[in-house]
Amino acid sequence: MLEFIVNGIFWILALYGLFEIIKNIIYICTYTNLKSDGIYIIIATKNQENRIEGFLRTFLFRIMYGREEEIKDIIVTDLDSTDETMKILNKLSKDCENIKVANWKDCKEIIDSIKESQ
Repeated sequence: MLEFIVNGIFWILALYGLFEIIKNIIYICTYTNLKSDGIYIIIATKNQENRIEGFLRTFLFRIMYGREEEIKDIIVTDLDSTDETMKILNKLSKDCENIKVANWKDCKEIIDSIKESQ
């Protein structure tokens, strides 16, 4: 009888784990718009006014000239910079549509809004 109870508990826990996995897969497929046809780079930065422009232009060069065609977008999140980092990021995002700028809280909303380019 004890073996029957232990096996019953085991199967209930196994089914619960399977249910949780299926639930997470459905959530990911339903509530996110990320497509599996490319790479999205997320960069967190704080007070990098002297480096960020050169760093991002390196990625842009690789995207524009076909070396990294898998890269779809570069999402740069600002962690409350106190220097001119945000100003530089906004200028770069206006110059190039592959760069998206957000603060850390809005990063998830940007990721969710990414749609496959058609």
